[in-house]
Amino acid sequence: MKKKLPILRSDAEAEAFVANSDLTKYNLSGMVPMRFEFKPKDKSINLRLPEPLLEAVRTRAKGAGIPYQRFIRLVLEKALSEA
Repeated sequence: MKKKLPILRSDAEAEAFVANSDLTKYNLSGMVPMRFEFKPKDKSINLRLPEPLLEAVRTRAKGAGIPYQRFIRLVLEKALSEA
């Protein structure tokens, strides 16, 4: 049985943990991929949506743990990459 990951309260704690721990001894099954965005966003748009659709987007984004505008951008990127 693998160990549970400790609760890390800062980036410094997380960096120290990763640098000094053997991660093969921990249960990583609950981990989710994290996407970091380094490129600045240089354009903005305004978009009118029906309120129920916007609320559904906000709910899904909250479930994914990201801001709703980033969620919309990710959905658009995914749709364009599949085409």
